[in-house]
Amino acid sequence: MRTQKHSAISSAQPSDAMHSAKDDRQFVTALARGLEVLSSFRSRDKALGNLDIAQRCNLPKSTVSRLTYTLTRLGYLSQDDDSGKYRLGTATLSLGSTALARMDVRQVARPLMQELADASRAMVSLGTRDRLSLIYVENCRSTSALTLSLDVGSRIPVATTAMGRAYLAVISDREREVIFEELAALDGLAWPALKRGIDKALDDYRSIGVSCSFGDWQPDVNAIAVGFHPGGGMPPMAINCGGPAFLLSRQMLLDEVRPKLIAMVQELQKLMSP
Repeated sequence: MRTQKHSAISSAQPSDAMHSAKDDRQFVTALARGLEVLSSFRSRDKALGNLDIAQRCNLPKSTVSRLTYTLTRLGYLSQDDDSGKYRLGTATLSLGSTALARMDVRQVARPLMQELADASRAMVSLGTRDRLSLIYVENCRSTSALTLSLDVGSRIPVATTAMGRAYLAVISDREREVIFEELAALDGLAWPALKRGIDKALDDYRSIGVSCSFGDWQPDVNAIAVGFHPGGGMPPMAINCGGPAFLLSRQMLLDEVRPKLIAMVQELQKLMSP
């Protein structure tokens, strides 16, 4: 089974950040818009046109055209001669590679993650937050042919996934409240149900040591996750273990995988300690 469904509430619209910063004299709107354009590209995208980017960024197409032209001139985007659409350029890839290279936790975590992936016949991923999404920064698959079509760079929603909920469980109360406010502002109608799911996941985390998502993100996907602070100036992170529901039942994840995942994260934190 391969799936990649992206929740509409998984990332804040750029206008939300713009409005929240409009009274901040230090905030450079043009720079923020350029970064939003770069952030609109997803790992599954082959190329995006100005209209695609405008819709994702909630910006006028004329504004996006100027931004993509500038970013192309600087090497952050490259334009296809035939279609006129854009891909991330080498300058962007260089920035991403540099950021990943500085995350020592990836190198330390990978063998532990692969061991758990093989033992559980699942996918084990490491992620950290970008606005209302979690971004995968490392990913390990089992030898099973049936996995999720997610990889490094993929984004998943913070509100409905096990990884997102585990992240929420280990951050400060203030940061959590800010995220809640952004989720409520993004979709007020959906927020009460999302909040109930998050509250249940936070209760689970306190009582059984993991957050859960059994069909909450996608009806045929089950996962559990643990959050942690890697230290060394790195942001909070979370590690999940998940896959197709018919392979990874709720009971299997809770009874068999949960103690292994908790022990793995504890071992990782020991290895990351100075």
